[in-house]
Amino acid sequence: MGRSQKDIDKLVREALALEADTARAAGVTGYMARVLTQAAIPHSRVSESLFRRTNGAVTVTIADVSGIGLPFGSYPRLLLAWITTEAVKTGDSLLEFGPTLSGFMSELGLLPTGGRWGTIHRLREQMVRLFSSAISCHYTDQDVDVGAQLLVAKDYNLWWDPKKPNQAALWGSTVRLSTDFFNELIEHPNPVSMRALRELKQSPMSLDIYCYLSYRYSYLERKTAIPWEALQSQFGAGYPTSVDGLRDFKKRFRQAAERIRKVYPAARFELERGCVTLLPSPAPVRNLG
Repeated sequence: MGRSQKDIDKLVREALALEADTARAAGVTGYMARVLTQAAIPHSRVSESLFRRTNGAVTVTIADVSGIGLPFGSYPRLLLAWITTEAVKTGDSLLEFGPTLSGFMSELGLLPTGGRWGTIHRLREQMVRLFSSAISCHYTDQDVDVGAQLLVAKDYNLWWDPKKPNQAALWGSTVRLSTDFFNELIEHPNPVSMRALRELKQSPMSLDIYCYLSYRYSYLERKTAIPWEALQSQFGAGYPTSVDGLRDFKKRFRQAAERIRKVYPAARFELERGCVTLLPSPAPVRNLG
């Protein structure tokens, strides 16, 4: 006697759930919130309290709401991927970073080193900056204007001793995401490979482009050309809007693209004189739910 359609559907759901658990356990599947694929974090330190990036009709802004300074570089990007992944996995806005600093840093692909320029100090600084920020997204065209403001964290507690990264703290280190930010993360997660993010962690631009491609390829159905000027508007943090600035941006983008090809070989794109052409490609990680 054959199985019913209900039984088959149940088997498929169970198989997908098992595959998802296996992938997450191996550190392969992660998530980045869709709004954050718009690359609204500076690549390097800036003095401004607002940083804005535009992608077509969408503008994403990150604001320093506490006077601490805006987050910048690769660390906030790795943190946001970890935060989104944990929010999706646990379904809880209160996230625990684990008992030890070294254990948490290993999940980001970082080795703990001390001193003013060490990874411990830099990570803690970027965590405080990120958790003290607000992200806004605005969409506008001829027919509609839509916007939202999202405070990243409601509160956070970091109790690690930087001199003892392998020692468990007396109290747990946590961040409680704001309700609006948490809802945005779990309602619109974009699957990414955490392994790929760790491989690309030396280059903020590479991280941004990889996350952008992972989202675009999840729905791209036809060949699409994107002018270099549009890409500079989205990813060209710190590059002036001049002929020389565009030339320098193209050079950096090409270097980032070569890194991405190594971790995402299925991505099909052509770097042409006037544009970058995206060709339909498989997403880097299937949405395992």
